Amino acid sequence: MTDSSIGKRIKTMRDLKEMDLTELSSRTGLETDYLQSLEEDGIAPALGPLLKVSRALGTRLGTFIDDRMSKDPLVIRHSERQEEMGPMRGTDKPASLRFYSLGKGKTDRHMEPFFVEIQPGPSTDDHFSSHEGEEFIIVVSGQLQVIYGQETYHLSPGDSIYYNSVVPHSVSCLGEEPAGIYAVIYSP
Repeated sequence: MTDSSIGKRIKTMRDLKEMDLTELSSRTGLETDYLQSLEEDGIAPALGPLLKVSRALGTRLGTFIDDRMSKDPLVIRHSERQEEMGPMRGTDKPASLRFYSLGKGKTDRHMEPFFVEIQPGPSTDDHFSSHEGEEFIIVVSGQLQVIYGQETYHLSPGDSIYYNSVVPHSVSCLGEEPAGIYAVIYSP
């Protein structure tokens, strides 16, 4: 899925709800210009803002990622994983996070499972996310830094962290090698 299709789905859902950008901004706490950029410029949001948009529109997060249904159980083979979105901070800045949905197609899910590749580079300390729900992360490769509120945690392969995602948090790669994590987001 291209980043622009996420924006198109947001606009479609917003139009169906007869909601303008100002109202969506009010409901999400996100700036109108940012929301317009999501819809028109194909900027893929981080999960926190996308979750805020989905809640404001009364739909689940996966609605913006999925485009087909599957039967139970849903099996995603490693060789079938496809990058779903790579959040960017601007049109000229490459994605430092690559998300691979592990629940794509299961329309009745209550959790959002992902495999995430986090590229080394400048710290994302200044980019905190905060949204309702919980998150669980387990590191499978590389080194990870999680800033949760005022605390900083360094995680290695096999380490995990489970937290309430309403507390501002940031996840980034430590060191020169990419980090690979499995992440599950629950949204009430």
